[in-house]
Amino acid sequence: MGLKVIKLSKEHLEECVDLFIDTFSRAPWNDKYDSREQVRDLFTNHMRNNYFLGYIGLIDNKVIALSLGMKKPWINGMEYYINEFCIGYDFQGKGIGSLFLKNIEELLSNEGVDGMILNTERECPSCSFYKKNGFKILGDLVVMGK
Repeated sequence: MGLKVIKLSKEHLEECVDLFIDTFSRAPWNDKYDSREQVRDLFTNHMRNNYFLGYIGLIDNKVIALSLGMKKPWINGMEYYINEFCIGYDFQGKGIGSLFLKNIEELLSNEGVDGMILNTERECPSCSFYKKNGFKILGDLVVMGK
C-alpha cells in the first residue's frame, strides 16, 4: 500500500470535502454540517489565502489523507500551521497518519518551512497521535477566542 503525498489542488477538492465530512461526522468528533457547500466553502476560503498550504495523501489515486493549513510567519522564518488534519476512517490506526506527517515534513523542508504547529483537544485521541509523532504541548500556551 503506497502512499503518495502531493499538494492539495482544486482537482481534488470534491474528494477532500467527502473525506472531511466522512471523518469528522464520526466519533469522537461527531460534527454536524449544514450542507456540503459549507464544507466546500471552508476549503475554497483556505485555498484563496496567499499563505495557504495543503497536502493530500493518495492510495491508488484515492484521497485518503488531508492536511489543510497555511504558512505562518515566525521570527525565525515560516512554520506550517495545521488547521485541519484527517485520515480516512478505513485507514486509521494503520500508521498512515504518521507516514503522511513524515512526508509532509519532508515536503515542508524543501519549501524552507521549518516547523509545524497545531491546536487539538487534550482529551481527543488526536492529542496522543500528535505526541507520538513528535509534537509537544507548549508550556503554558492557551488558546483563546472571542
